[in-house]
Amino acid sequence: QVQLVESGGGLVQAGGSLRLSCAASGRSFSWYAMGWFRQAPGKEREFVAGITWKGDSTHYVDSVKGRFTISRDNAKKTVYLQMNSLKPEDTAVYYCAADGLILRTGIELGENSYDYWGQGTRVTVSS
Repeated sequence: QVQLVESGGGLVQAGGSLRLSCAASGRSFSWYAMGWFRQAPGKEREFVAGITWKGDSTHYVDSVKGRFTISRDNAKKTVYLQMNSLKPEDTAVYYCAADGLILRTGIELGENSYDYWGQGTRVTVSS
């Protein structure tokens, strides 16, 4: 079991930066690939970024490539999402999630593969 708590959301002007954190509890955090998802108003939740359990591979949705960076610190049981050059279209509730299969070699893009979710943190980007 993994419990996840996100933080770091807020209101920022376009072009600004935010760093989201996702703190995990549970002894097996380092065994899980992690993902960040977001849900904008009136839209379905979408995959944003993922990182393998080893931290040796990452994957991003095209719309955030070059602007967002996912990373993890297994010693601190925390995964991060550094968001730079924010745009109004990045406005959403951001969720971190842990893959339901431990030690998976890749990164799953579908939310159904993630069994553990945080409560979300809201990011609002003003124009």
